[in-house]
Amino acid sequence: YYQRTPANQKLFEKAQAATDKKKYLEAVGLFNELVANDPNDFQAWSELGTVYLIDKKPTEAEKAYANAIGIRPKFFLGLMNLGRLRMMQKNFEGAIEPLTAALSVNAASADANYYLGEAYLQVKKGSKAVGYLNEALKLDPIGKAEAHLRLATLYNADGMKDKAVSEYEEFLKKKPDYADSRKLRDYIDANKPKQ
Repeated sequence: YYQRTPANQKLFEKAQAATDKKKYLEAVGLFNELVANDPNDFQAWSELGTVYLIDKKPTEAEKAYANAIGIRPKFFLGLMNLGRLRMMQKNFEGAIEPLTAALSVNAASADANYYLGEAYLQVKKGSKAVGYLNEALKLDPIGKAEAHLRLATLYNADGMKDKAVSEYEEFLKKKPDYADSRKLRDYIDANKPKQ
């Protein structure tokens, strides 16, 4: 945690409360006041980025996250948020660097593994994506079940239908009520190796 002066700590708490109450304009003002008082408060910069993101101001959010990790290059949350923001903007190539850095800080993050795998898929580097998506599944088998779908898509595109079938089956075990489950079952039936 960042050590703030008592006055800045009160300001930080007030800004967080405004964010919780969805008073984003007020929160932005408070966080901006805080980082003006103390430009090294990397947590406040990251929180400011998140409020900007919620308020649909991605350019400002990216600058705030960049400030946070400029001050503290190994700040996991800032790295993750910057990577996710770039994923949302479809800047997949740009997401790879902060997500890779986030994993160097916390390799046990299912989210960072999943997003990095997805970024590699989107830039057509499927062989790099596989390891990260599998790691996300290992770390959070239910929460990251969608990784099975991404792997199946990759395997299907590479003509490895048996592996795609296996991934679809694993996904359906975890998410049997999936909206397009019929479509996946039809694919499995059509492509499952005959015994």
